[in-house]
Amino acid sequence: MEKASSFLSSILGRSSSGAGAGGGPSEPSAAAATVTSIVVYPIKSCRGISVPRAPVSSTGFRWDRQWLVVNSKGRACTQRTDPKLALVEVELPVNAFDEDWEPTESSYLVMRAPGMDALKVPLCKACDAVDGISVWEWSGSAFDEGTEASTWLSNYLGKPSRLVRFNTSSETRPVDPNYAQGHTTMFSDCFPFLVISQGSLNTLNELLQEPVLINRFRPNIVVDGCEPFSEDIWKSIKINKLTFHGVKLCSRCKVPTINQENGIAGVEPTETLIKFRSDHVLNLNKKKQGTVYFGQNLVCKESLASGKGKCLSVGDQIFVLEEFASCASAAV
Repeated sequence: MEKASSFLSSILGRSSSGAGAGGGPSEPSAAAATVTSIVVYPIKSCRGISVPRAPVSSTGFRWDRQWLVVNSKGRACTQRTDPKLALVEVELPVNAFDEDWEPTESSYLVMRAPGMDALKVPLCKACDAVDGISVWEWSGSAFDEGTEASTWLSNYLGKPSRLVRFNTSSETRPVDPNYAQGHTTMFSDCFPFLVISQGSLNTLNELLQEPVLINRFRPNIVVDGCEPFSEDIWKSIKINKLTFHGVKLCSRCKVPTINQENGIAGVEPTETLIKFRSDHVLNLNKKKQGTVYFGQNLVCKESLASGKGKCLSVGDQIFVLEEFASCASAAV
């Protein structure tokens, strides 16, 4: 206990003082970190797919949160209300993350879950568009993946459910313009990308009686080689010639308390995060509500333009172009 208390004190001291130059963009002389993992979540709140390389689209990584489970009223089902979604494994064709790959009639999204037969959802099937689909602040139309998918999900979740796909032909979902003008996403919570450093997770796990895996926080990009919570102050970074902007610290909901291996919710790691990652402790410039923060939301500058060659790979180096003066001055 004494060791944990001392360790927490050192973290709090580092958090309050902040880090970073706070100056304007400049050409970096050395890499600040390295991409160690890329994870794409085709179905919101279901398990992700770890890939060595992923194309960057106008809404985030290709395939990310393109599908959504909804209830009988068309409202999004997430792990907040249906923690069993954490156990749904998702599979795409092995070549689906090649930049030029296009699905054929024999291409499927495959879903698996405990006690269920595998469900194959055709990637090229013509689907009816249905109105009244909603996720958080957004509502619009989406493609209904049909009766077989609905039956599968309804049986698994124990309530009427459907699987829908974002209707890219007629719908757009802008991110909050107060943070990033012109950027869009599909069914993700708020922004196209979420980055977390391995150092941040390691620091948290030093304080926990039972360490947690990074999948509790559902990042798209995991990096290593930097100081814990360095990502907090990344205002502008370069990865493989692409420029990413840190637009908002990621406020955490109930999902990190759900064990992604068994779907059971607890109180950690949120109870520990409150001690050193809450808006009170970080002295963030907003009304203090006891919210905890872990990770940084990103948008990609080049995603707004058409053209090929926009990909990230495991092993890519990260160069910091501009930093916030401190965590307290980062957007929340």
